[in-house]
Amino acid sequence: MSNDIFEKCTKFTAVRDLQTAGIYPYFKRVETVQGPVVKIDGKEKIVLCSNNYLGLADHPKVIEGAVLAAKQYGTSCTGSRFVNGTNDLHEKVERKFAKFVGKESAILFTTGHHSNLGALSSLVGKGEFVITDKLDHASIIDGCRLSFGGEMLRFRHNDMGDLERQLIKVQSKGTSALIVIDGIFSMEGDIAKFPEISALAKKYGARVYVDEAHSLGVLGKNGKGTGEYFNMEPEVDVLMATASKSLASIGGFIASRSEVITYIKHTARSLIFTASLPPACVGAIDVALDILQDEPERRAKLWENTNKMKEGFQSLGFDTRTSESPIIPITVGEDMKAFQMCAMLFEEGIFASPIVSPAVPEGQAIIRTSYMATHTDEHLEMILDKFEKVAKQLGIIPGGSIRKKMAKSSYNIKNRRWNFSFSDNNKFAAATKRWLKNLWFTK
Repeated sequence: MSNDIFEKCTKFTAVRDLQTAGIYPYFKRVETVQGPVVKIDGKEKIVLCSNNYLGLADHPKVIEGAVLAAKQYGTSCTGSRFVNGTNDLHEKVERKFAKFVGKESAILFTTGHHSNLGALSSLVGKGEFVITDKLDHASIIDGCRLSFGGEMLRFRHNDMGDLERQLIKVQSKGTSALIVIDGIFSMEGDIAKFPEISALAKKYGARVYVDEAHSLGVLGKNGKGTGEYFNMEPEVDVLMATASKSLASIGGFIASRSEVITYIKHTARSLIFTASLPPACVGAIDVALDILQDEPERRAKLWENTNKMKEGFQSLGFDTRTSESPIIPITVGEDMKAFQMCAMLFEEGIFASPIVSPAVPEGQAIIRTSYMATHTDEHLEMILDKFEKVAKQLGIIPGGSIRKKMAKSSYNIKNRRWNFSFSDNNKFAAATKRWLKNLWFTK
């Protein structure tokens, strides 16, 4: 074993190999506002990997809210919420959010990731259990692992029998449990079986924590998330939501009963030891919360686009898995083929993301697509056309004639003949897999 701590950095070749092969899909440098179309290296791309569900990231009123807050409060609070970093705008937004989702109180963290880290590590103590869905977001897993003395159990995705098995295990030890789920799962795009989960929680005396990162603004008549979608809002004991998706900013909320929020507020290390959210970001959230409630037509348009794309992909022979939301995964198969497909789509003017193992099961790599209220019919038609073209070239769907209906577009991207070859394909794939396995922390 080497005594140089940097040796692992030298041996980390997965990124360089992907870059050399021309299929590295990460850290694209966006040069414009985050809308349905962006510029990358001076070329326009239709965005399919954003979580800007309601299209508020470039809304003039949201931008104005950020500017006005910066003018009034400056660019930074220069400290943590615990010390000098709380101002009246933070508290105003917390009250507004709590009222919106029907909870007594809320606390605003600097990021959504910090929200899960802080709340979960605080709520789950020594001798207690946290039970998570195996497809829960990485920030949930991180928060659970940071709990001091708590134990994490996991159940198979949306498998109620397996969840009950874990609850029986907790009951046999005579202790308490917190069940943590995503409202909408970020890769599969399906919705948690909340009625069944809530019933099991009641049966075994557990509490339920719902991460509404992808469901706030999306699910429910008023966009309140999973609880409203199932008409079971009071059954959500703790609600987490990020401001970086439908609310077009950054930050994360935890909402619950007042005593729960007071406890988290005074014990969450990721709140106490992190500088508070800058005023401009809070100002943007403030306005975005109003628009979310005042413009329900945005959510209606989002679902119209979602249904159009799901039907369109399925009609072409694509497997969209169990998607029930604006997140629509397109099954590709092998990891390397997913990287290849994304590179080809990018040249065709489509900016999408590959999701490979271990984030998804081996041999079930996907292209994760997500939609906005501001995608136009022209955008959606072009997406379907380009997916069909590239997928037929890669043998993902049957060949034959390309769709006759083509969207009129200003894109004029020269066709490229793709020929992917690697000196040692197995070694290359294994190195990439090791990197992503460590990143997703699924060991």
